[in-house]
Amino acid sequence: MLQSLIGLRSCRPPAFVGAAPRRESALQATAPETLTDIQRAARFMHLQKQAFGGKVEGQSFGTTTTSRPRFNIFTLEQDLADAHYRLAGTTIERLDWQKIIRKYDRPHSLFYCDPPYWQTEGYGVSFGFDHYKAMAGLASTIKGQMIISINEHPDIRAVFSKLQVIEIDYQYTVGGNGKPTDCVELVFGNWKEKSKPRGQQGLF
Repeated sequence: MLQSLIGLRSCRPPAFVGAAPRRESALQATAPETLTDIQRAARFMHLQKQAFGGKVEGQSFGTTTTSRPRFNIFTLEQDLADAHYRLAGTTIERLDWQKIIRKYDRPHSLFYCDPPYWQTEGYGVSFGFDHYKAMAGLASTIKGQMIISINEHPDIRAVFSKLQVIEIDYQYTVGGNGKPTDCVELVFGNWKEKSKPRGQQGLF
């Protein structure tokens, strides 16, 4: 099925040039376990590029009159090359987040944590409040530095109360039917607070 989608006969990039479009619903209905590794990769990339909000599960698709489709066969080869370049120096491990932090904690380490927003839906993963407590505990005890971005909520402010915090105003667009929603993002960290000079210099 996906060979007609991608026109794949080998792993070489020129094989992508022969792609033909397919409906996302047909790709979703195709069981990944029935496909080869390359076909699964092609299926995943097509669906992921087209899915609203970049969701891996519960994907939805639509059209717009203000921009082009995100999947473009003529730029696909460059997209893959760009992704390869960005990940060339990256090691990807499938471990529990706490194990990752403990494994790589060094005085020079910087951990960026982007946990699910507290009391929101749509992530499709279980992340109880005990995880936030554990994250706050690790941030206070590790050798390296940690940055945590999370939504504004009294429970979140309480659990991370021992950390430094920066408030960021922004507009949330994913799932808003094209209508931005004003929100506040909280960025916590275990960096040391620096003293600010008196007067106007302290504003910057």
